[in-house]
Amino acid sequence: MSTQTHHRACPLCEAICGLLIETDGSEILSIKGDPEDPLSRGHICPKAVALRDIHEDPDRLRQPLQRVHAANGSSEWREISWQEALDTTAQRLVEIARRDGVDTIGIYLGNPTVHNYGMMTHQRNLFRHFRSKNRFSATSVDQLPHHLVALWLFGHKSLLPIPDIDRCDYFLMLGANPLASNGSIWTVPDVRKRIKALQRRGGKLVVIDPRRTETAQLASEHHFINPGSDALFLLALLQTLFAEDLISPAHLAEFVTGLDEVAAAVAGFTPEFAQPHTGIDAATTRRIAREFATAGAGICYGRMGVSTQRHGTLCQWLIQILNIATGNLDRPGGSLFTLPAVDLVGHSNPGGFARHHSRVRQLPEFDRELPVAALAEEITTPGQGQIRALFVGAGNPVLSTPNGRQLDEALTGLEFMVCLDPYLNETTRHADIILPPTSPLEHDHYDLAFHINAIRNTARHSEAVFPRPEGALHDWEIFAELGARVAVLLGEEAEPVLAPDVIIDHGLQSGPYSASQGSVQALSLARLREQPSGIDLGPLQPQLPARLQTTDRRINCATPQVLDELQRLRESCALPDDDRLQLIGRRHLRSNNSWMHNYHRLVKGKPRCTLLMHPQDMQARNISEGTTVTVRSRTAALTATVEASNDIMPGVVSLPHGFGHDRPGARLHTAARHAGVSCNDITDEQQLDLLSGNAAINGVPVTVATA
Repeated sequence: MSTQTHHRACPLCEAICGLLIETDGSEILSIKGDPEDPLSRGHICPKAVALRDIHEDPDRLRQPLQRVHAANGSSEWREISWQEALDTTAQRLVEIARRDGVDTIGIYLGNPTVHNYGMMTHQRNLFRHFRSKNRFSATSVDQLPHHLVALWLFGHKSLLPIPDIDRCDYFLMLGANPLASNGSIWTVPDVRKRIKALQRRGGKLVVIDPRRTETAQLASEHHFINPGSDALFLLALLQTLFAEDLISPAHLAEFVTGLDEVAAAVAGFTPEFAQPHTGIDAATTRRIAREFATAGAGICYGRMGVSTQRHGTLCQWLIQILNIATGNLDRPGGSLFTLPAVDLVGHSNPGGFARHHSRVRQLPEFDRELPVAALAEEITTPGQGQIRALFVGAGNPVLSTPNGRQLDEALTGLEFMVCLDPYLNETTRHADIILPPTSPLEHDHYDLAFHINAIRNTARHSEAVFPRPEGALHDWEIFAELGARVAVLLGEEAEPVLAPDVIIDHGLQSGPYSASQGSVQALSLARLREQPSGIDLGPLQPQLPARLQTTDRRINCATPQVLDELQRLRESCALPDDDRLQLIGRRHLRSNNSWMHNYHRLVKGKPRCTLLMHPQDMQARNISEGTTVTVRSRTAALTATVEASNDIMPGVVSLPHGFGHDRPGARLHTAARHAGVSCNDITDEQQLDLLSGNAAINGVPVTVATA
């Protein structure tokens, strides 16, 4: 037996755990956690073990596919050569852009893009030729409020404060479930042990969530909150701090402005005002505010539940203001900024906002991307700039974006669609050409995105586990080949193409831990290759005000757009007067996105795509456990099986994300046996966070009745 052990980073979620993969030739024998990895410390979750399923999946495409139409209107798929696939794609994109304008080319990039550094480094090779205003991504159905607040307060979209749980005393967490997500906008492998360590040293974790999640069950205390009311709870906390003279920005005071304006703006949002909306009594809110302000080191952190709602940006702004006003930003045990070995903050544009707007609804761009809730209408609405061709990279927006059925129908009207994707899925089934890249284990890897969000500064490069199959292309090579062909067709000069590892090596050798910066680490790609488990660069450290990217190196807390939003929030505060329920999502440790449902190791066990419902709500509607019900929103209706749970608050129901694998034409055999339903069939593209344009997919009003 000629076994080998390979060091690898898991690319399947934000935790980026270090792995040891044992192989014998082309066979994977085992996948284990790497105890020498300085970030994950041997931790592993079920997703990493499923890397074997992904690599060996017979449904994974190995050759480009082209849709061939028959005279009777039917179509079928045929395998074609890479040359034909790339030539045809480049020609069609150029033809449509020349004829109708560059804005008729739409672009959508899914979440896995940031898990593959070649996709990040080389997409520009193609898209520099199509500077379309119709760019979209999963950002605007996920973490857009985080980036917008970072831009407004700290001057850069990627300056995201990271919770220093390993040194904190009091952790206030809203709408987050890191035991299921392994952290989100927070790369924190093995968070269970970190929470228990916090509690052993006398610290406290307080979770605010409409569901008693896996994390909430481990917390020191948990409080139910009505979906969509988190901003009022946060405002009540902040109002208490100002009213009781508990504001102490401490070391931040010299470069923080605008707190007086904030105090005046929040004065009326008392705990008593918030109570009937949030469901959290005023006394509890005041107690939490006092505990947070007087703790040795505190963290306020909120994630999906507070980001993907009508006031998501306001929530994220309030979270940062709470951390600033109590001196817990840029403080050990509070929230700190990372200093990655390849520092994207220092080598990328800071982002921008509302420099142009969508054609139909006038929704604002962020970082040159429009809210994905506008994608379907930009395809179906006639006029100049109507999307006629669509490039989809590593995404499944039919299942991942609001009112997915509307988008599903809209895609049938495109003139041309090309997908860079390893699967024939619910979205790519509409494509004319599918370009499948190599598997995650067939190319090297460096985490450009998630070192920015990590609990500790580390660096790690992973070599490919298996050689690239003959004739296959990596993601970055597909972008480079398409870009070169488009350049020829447009008569433009092609740019030189550097491999991703060369780009990373340059970033390492010019970064903060390089010899050129006088660092004893003297990082380079060669050095990382010598230490395949990774190199520890130390805990997060205070860096302000030097790390700020604002023009004056100050934090202006009185963000005008947000202060205006406070008035809109007050005017919109009305208690529901009907019997509708509110739909929220939920995360599972064995799932991340829709493409993870085609692997036996991740879907085995009892069905997970159930509608969680409180027994009180079930009794009121004569619904029993296991009943099939109809869940109806403004946009559509779907049927689901009810699962009774006292862990969901009355008035709220929950469906997981990423299911709905029953569309005809998809080729996902394991997923089809666990099809479930897509919660995004009944989320609403008209419900948005008005400040950012982010989709509001939590707190969707629905009715539930026996089917």
